[in-house]
Amino acid sequence: MNKKEKIYVLGHKNPDTDSICSAIAYAYLKNQTGSGYVAGRCGEVNNETKFVLDYFHIEQPEFIDNVRTQIKDIEIRNVEGENSSISLKTAWEIMKNKNMVTLPVVDSENKLEGLITVSDIAKSYMDVYDSKIIGKAHTPYKNLVETLNGEFVAGNIDDEITKGKVFIAAANPEIMEDYMDSDDIVICGDRFEAQLCAVEMNAQCLIICCENSRVSQTIQKLAKDKDCNIIKTDYDTYTATRLINQSVPVKYFMRSHDLITFSPNDYLDEIHSIMAEKRHRDFPVLSKSGKLVGMISRRNVIGGTNKKVILVDHNEKSQAVDGLEEAQILEVIDHHRIADFETIDPILFRNQPLGCTATIIAQMYDEQMVEITKEVAGLLCSAIISDTLIFSSPTCTPFDKMMAERLASIAGIDIKEYARKMFAAGSNLKDKKIEQVFYQDFKMFNAGKISFGVGQFNIMDNAEIESLKDKIYQYMIKENENRGADMMFFMLTNIMEKASTVVFCGKEAYKYVSKIFHTPETENTVYIENFVSRKKQFIPAVMNALHTEVK
Repeated sequence: MNKKEKIYVLGHKNPDTDSICSAIAYAYLKNQTGSGYVAGRCGEVNNETKFVLDYFHIEQPEFIDNVRTQIKDIEIRNVEGENSSISLKTAWEIMKNKNMVTLPVVDSENKLEGLITVSDIAKSYMDVYDSKIIGKAHTPYKNLVETLNGEFVAGNIDDEITKGKVFIAAANPEIMEDYMDSDDIVICGDRFEAQLCAVEMNAQCLIICCENSRVSQTIQKLAKDKDCNIIKTDYDTYTATRLINQSVPVKYFMRSHDLITFSPNDYLDEIHSIMAEKRHRDFPVLSKSGKLVGMISRRNVIGGTNKKVILVDHNEKSQAVDGLEEAQILEVIDHHRIADFETIDPILFRNQPLGCTATIIAQMYDEQMVEITKEVAGLLCSAIISDTLIFSSPTCTPFDKMMAERLASIAGIDIKEYARKMFAAGSNLKDKKIEQVFYQDFKMFNAGKISFGVGQFNIMDNAEIESLKDKIYQYMIKENENRGADMMFFMLTNIMEKASTVVFCGKEAYKYVSKIFHTPETENTVYIENFVSRKKQFIPAVMNALHTEVK
């Protein structure tokens, strides 16, 4: 099964409006000159972003929890399963014609019942079985007809053989009577006496061998009266005898227990070791409901290519989707500091000191002369408004503002009125748990051996800030310990007042905050005016303090 290659455009974990909107807009841009680009999200969409997507009638991007290579990412052999009643001969012909060594057996709903391999069929030909195998295997009559390339002369072809042995009527009728039993499958030539004897002795089936042989009306009538089926074949007795065991249905020989199967969502690095321990060449891939999707071999796994991704709005491993080390990174579009990022091959790395990644992407639309649609314009403008806090953040540049105003015109929105509604939706605490507030916009950072986390939540009411401070602090202490971080900070930002209340924990945090913002080390919060940007104001201050060992 040839898989159309997907290239995922992904923002950071705990995505904000810029991360989501930039991913969607950039995937759209890339698909104008290429194909297969898919916007993804690496976390839950916050209320602000939900408002934006709903306003412009855009669906949420696909959730991508990691980019490790899965079975569904590689080429899977599209194999049709066969019914368990088909003969060994038919199974062999299918496998030969399709160059297969393993044939999956499925039921009427395409659910896997078993597997039969070339070696299983070879073993069935070489092993010696008793003469009752045809009945033991509940062989359908139509299998006999197909295997012997015969003609069903009398009886019900939809019946199956459930008893009796295969008997070759090579002797004269007197001797036949000593060895033949009722319900036997009798193979004989074009001899009336032998046929008559077999029918009269209640044979279950009469297989008549001889090129251009005829079955007399007498034998046919008697067979009907005795419920004896008749099959006629042009093969001679020797050939028919040799072939008859090939009519046995595959269900008799197939393996149906302890089968090793995989799911499309299984990861290649995990199944590789499992496959290496087994001698099988091919393994079934099943859906959640047990239906056959296809077959996969060791060659597929070895030749599997890594997922391809484009990163937007971040370039730090700690913020990136899980499994990034196994993926092939093609591009990075970002406006943050350049961090601990490395690739094997050269890539497009575009980093500009602007207030928002969306501004860069809007610029790229112009550079590539691709028209910005109303919906895309709305997404990009929303991201700029969000990241720059309506142009009040120190990260905002005149170019950000100019681009936002142009995008607003295309989208047909009034920036001030739209921003008020968007921020109100984002700061709505109704039905929100404290962990949802904390992780709505949270990122981990590293400075040498020191790790710290910084979160931010925008609010339009100081009363809500006061109600959240202690809850955030208590939750932060627990998360700091769970993550093994050195310290954590959380900015509760009043958009209207352009100020932030910073909550912090960790032994080192008190020291650094005290020195940076001149506060007592005994407190766990600090109120800072004209302080709204985590990226431009807070992170640089902390990083500088850590690198210069401020004490």
